[in-house]
Amino acid sequence: MSTARPTLAAAKREITGKKVAQLRRAGRLPGVLFGHGVASENVSVDTHEFELLHRQVGNTTLIDVAVDGHKARTALIYGVQREPLKHRMVHVDLFVVRMTEELTVEVPVTVTGSAPAVAQLGGTLSHVSSLKVRALPDHLPGHIDVAVDSLVDFDAVVHVGDLAIPADVTLVTDGNEVAARVLPPRVEEVVPVAETAAEGAPTEEGEAGEAPSGEATSGSEG
Repeated sequence: MSTARPTLAAAKREITGKKVAQLRRAGRLPGVLFGHGVASENVSVDTHEFELLHRQVGNTTLIDVAVDGHKARTALIYGVQREPLKHRMVHVDLFVVRMTEELTVEVPVTVTGSAPAVAQLGGTLSHVSSLKVRALPDHLPGHIDVAVDSLVDFDAVVHVGDLAIPADVTLVTDGNEVAARVLPPRVEEVVPVAETAAEGAPTEEGEAGEAPSGEATSGSEG
């Protein structure tokens, strides 16, 4: 069985502060390589190459990062910062792992199956987007499945504790939390139409049928 991991080439970065905009214009993404007992290094990676890699591996798959061609170190993509409007990547954090040290991370949730309460009752599926787990770096799952076939009505729920978690992974999220449920359709509140003055209801500043002084009656604009 191959143990090859995805690789990422990085370069040592001397440019810091606002000047990193120069790197971004040149197609380089600034970042930091760090870890427990590891001196932090300012690095940069090819933006396009990293974006393709990130789509492939997410945040829980181990990658090998080599800085300036030196011996690769095993790491996780710890976090990616993006612009608030255009969502372009502006910075990446790469965390160097110790293979014998457990990590606590957020693992994305993948919905499987079809909820009858959605198709038959018109409800809306609501589910958690991620779960917190703890495991050795090479045992971290890429995702956790949430099967929703049992959601036959609006009372049915799937709890976090009901999910299938690998034996070598410890669930940190409370098992009593709801992982998925179907919400009933929203019913728009019907606001009753107020009685008009013509129907005999007293107005705010006068008797029935009188408009307050200085105000036009309904339908007499202009």
